[in-house]
Amino acid sequence: MISMIKNLPTRVKKVIIPGVSSAILFVLVAFLIVETMSVEVAVAENGEKKVVKTHADTVKELFEELGIHVDEHDVVSYDLDASLTDGMNIDVIEAKKIIVNINGEKEEYFTTFETMEQFMEEQNLKFTEHDYVSLTPDVEIEEGLRLTVKTAYQVAVEDAGEEAEVWTTGGTVEQILEDNDIELNEFDKTEPSLDEEIDNGDAITITRVEKEQEEAEERIPFQVEKKEDSSLQQGTEQVVQEGTEGKLVKTIEVTYENGEETNREVIGEEVVEESQNKVIAVGTKKPEEPKQASTSNTAKVAPKASNSTSASSSSNNSSTPSGGKEMTVEATAYTADCNGCSGISATGINLKENRNMKVIAVDPNVIPLGKKVWVEGYGTAIAGDTGGAIKGNKIDLHMPSKDAAYSFGRKSVKIKVLD
Repeated sequence: MISMIKNLPTRVKKVIIPGVSSAILFVLVAFLIVETMSVEVAVAENGEKKVVKTHADTVKELFEELGIHVDEHDVVSYDLDASLTDGMNIDVIEAKKIIVNINGEKEEYFTTFETMEQFMEEQNLKFTEHDYVSLTPDVEIEEGLRLTVKTAYQVAVEDAGEEAEVWTTGGTVEQILEDNDIELNEFDKTEPSLDEEIDNGDAITITRVEKEQEEAEERIPFQVEKKEDSSLQQGTEQVVQEGTEGKLVKTIEVTYENGEETNREVIGEEVVEESQNKVIAVGTKKPEEPKQASTSNTAKVAPKASNSTSASSSSNNSSTPSGGKEMTVEATAYTADCNGCSGISATGINLKENRNMKVIAVDPNVIPLGKKVWVEGYGTAIAGDTGGAIKGNKIDLHMPSKDAAYSFGRKSVKIKVLD
């Protein structure tokens, strides 16, 4: 503009120069006035500081000018209506939201503190060493941080009759016992079971279970075995081999609960010595018939009628019954006093009250129950019982005593199933 004025005619210059000088002076004065009215302030937002010049009158106007938004939980070092002064330092700290969940109940908090320790002191949140707190005191606070707390309670534990109180924040029986260093052995039991959840007011009962093994010896009785011997006279017997008892060892598992025996169970058996049968030879050799006297020297005498009748009757009583189905079977003997026997036969006969009754055990598929059966050397009996080992062509003869059963032994006999 000055160069343009220089090129103007002198007459014009005298008119313009004073006007231009006045305009410049006005602008300068106006600038000085504006500069004089502005203030310089420092604003620290969340620790980040900046210095600004402003014509705003209040802190609120300054924040609007700078685009700083302040919520109700934020902290500002001055009231928003405070007037600005030159050299003012304004601190703005933005509050952060924390979600606190205590025993399932959620609540929102806002804080301008930096650590969890400071926040908990601010809100007077106090917890014990037994409580579960998800965050440690040194954790730095961030927006939206979540804090979970489970307050502890006591649970009664009865361990083998001894009672105690333990602290827990909940969980299963197994978790609570582990948290309190209570160990369980292999067979121990708990009530409730290990996988059940425990609530405040519940109790836990522990039953200590131990199992031990014992051995018990039992004698195995020998059997009597009779064998026909044609070298011995009929009606005579001779012991060929003495019987010896065997030995059976049983392994027994004994269960103790809280030190008291509650059960015994046989879990194994071993025959360590076999029994040996007593063998008796039974003579079958018939006596030689005496030689008859010569008829030429002895007169023939007719037998009396009474003697003839008696002989005939005796012969009929000792003979095998006529009719019926005949077979050869393997026979053994038993009594109503055997171990585990009830004394009542399969058809309901009380053998303990009828010890001399002739009853045989049969396989019903071979000899129907209820049939009369003639047994060689035993007589006529009732097929009135059964047995686990009596299968096929086998029978078991009821004897009035154990000695009689042992004496009979095991032998092959002829039988007839009578109609």
